[in-house]
Amino acid sequence: MSRKPISVVKSRLHQNCSEQIKPINDTHSLNDTTWCSWAPFDKDNYKELLAGVDNAFLVAYAIGMFISGVFGERLPLRYYLSAGMLLSGLFTSLFGLGYFWNIHELWYFVVIQVCNGLVQTTGWPSVVTCIGNWFGKGKRGFIMGIWNSHTSVGNILGSLIAGIWVNGQWGLSFVVPGIITAIMGVITFLFLIEHPEDVDCSPPQHHGEPAENQDNPEDPGNSPCSIRDSGLETVAKTSKGPCEEPAAIDFFGALRIPGVVEFSLCLLFAKLVSYTFLYWLPLYISNVAHFSAKEAGDLSTLFDVGGIIGGIMAGLISDYTNGRATTCCVMLILAAPMMFLYNYIGQDGITSSIVMLIICGGLVNGPYALITTAVSADLGTHKSLKGNAKALSTVTAIIDGTGSIGAALGPLLAGLISPTGWNNVFYMLISADVLACLLLCRLVYKEILAWKVSLSRGSGYKEI
Repeated sequence: MSRKPISVVKSRLHQNCSEQIKPINDTHSLNDTTWCSWAPFDKDNYKELLAGVDNAFLVAYAIGMFISGVFGERLPLRYYLSAGMLLSGLFTSLFGLGYFWNIHELWYFVVIQVCNGLVQTTGWPSVVTCIGNWFGKGKRGFIMGIWNSHTSVGNILGSLIAGIWVNGQWGLSFVVPGIITAIMGVITFLFLIEHPEDVDCSPPQHHGEPAENQDNPEDPGNSPCSIRDSGLETVAKTSKGPCEEPAAIDFFGALRIPGVVEFSLCLLFAKLVSYTFLYWLPLYISNVAHFSAKEAGDLSTLFDVGGIIGGIMAGLISDYTNGRATTCCVMLILAAPMMFLYNYIGQDGITSSIVMLIICGGLVNGPYALITTAVSADLGTHKSLKGNAKALSTVTAIIDGTGSIGAALGPLLAGLISPTGWNNVFYMLISADVLACLLLCRLVYKEILAWKVSLSRGSGYKEI
């Protein structure tokens, strides 16, 4: 909700002033064609400047994410997440206050975006770790698909809230989401419960083993020291030696978990596509379909409606098939031609635009949602960790941090390419989509082999 307003306000920062009525007390000259734009975005290179503001946030977010996961494994998540939300609310509001303080310096907006990008890295590793602590692997894809709809709901709220003030006091488009974010930070501090054991609930099974396997004392994953994964409190209490908490996994140890590198690189290109739509879709609709800033922002929310549907469907299908990589790959393959069609026929009428936006949103955000939630939780509780649950935050941070590099590249490339024509932007997005699909080929092949073994032997799915 705090990231979306900048995409809606972009078309307000640089407007076609010939279509605006100049105020009576305006001091600009009659020949000034940029009087209604907000300096420094009133120049011809406004797209590059706006892309730079986007990139300031996204590069800081990508760099900070790799560090954030390490802290997330070692600090109380409730304090860590609450502090991040309070600071995020502060910096989001400060961006909007630039309007009321009449600030026209580019460095101010860039610095605020850098600070906001850094503090927002506290969010994703923390929330995925909390959800991963509460839900086992059985229906994780479906549960996290529903839960992950909060990202699209946030985008929709951010667009609608920003749209209320975009044509007037656009600073409120940032201040109001910032205040709401800070309030939710206080609520998180008061009510978040990190582990089921904290309220005497049983911890989930992360691999779906039969019960007899969990009681095997020779299984290192079920040792007394893996209380959080096995729930063997009784064994821990009666063991002769002291039970030490397993050490948090390091960065390179997390990289060695099978599948982390492939899914991280895939997310780089998938998130490149998703964030280009996030930051540039309202401006594209405004430029191509000639809608007002508010109408373009409202229409762009349909992309996020599709994202909710796509995320839930991706989780449901991947649970049923036990094929996370294959589900992502199929959706990515379908997304490429749909983006091509949206660019060519999506603006022919309001009906086609609505339908194409929902379909594109589902196919683009489905794999992105699945990788950042269920896949991250699966890999963070992988069997190779032998019961050590202190890897979830680090693995999530590596996957989302790598994806955030793509999130930084996408809007930057869109800002550089869009002056040459929107067609070239869509060709870039389709190319990134195809690369994301290719990076999953090895994992898809392994899943197909596992299905063949399962069908021939009637055995369960073998985890990659």
